[in-house]
Amino acid sequence: MAAEFSDKALEIINAKNFAHVATLFEDGSPQVTPVWVDVADGKLRINSATGRKKVENLENDGRVAVEIQNHENPYEYVEVRGKVTNITKEGADAHIDSLAKKYMGVDVYPMHNDREDRLLIEIEPSRVRVQAG
Repeated sequence: MAAEFSDKALEIINAKNFAHVATLFEDGSPQVTPVWVDVADGKLRINSATGRKKVENLENDGRVAVEIQNHENPYEYVEVRGKVTNITKEGADAHIDSLAKKYMGVDVYPMHNDREDRLLIEIEPSRVRVQAG
């Protein structure tokens, strides 16, 4: 059963706060990467590109943990645990542009690279916890 985002969790996620996504290598060891994040239709969404290690990890094992820290109060954060339900190229370019608007204030992601495809990654949360600080 999917967990829901509280108003406080959405406040932190929707602000210009960076997230850290933890994935698992095939041997079970963890890998953590900073990412941009948003929420749509009850799912946490991140964006990446083909060839990235976190994508390979998520294709092998969709279990994931994401922490979004409030940059105004670093003792306050949202922890999301869940499973990747979709990795797609469809809508991924528009998604990275919307994240660039949120995080950089620009209309188009300035680091588009024709040698790689963008990927939209959707995570269904099984647990959402807000740590107030």
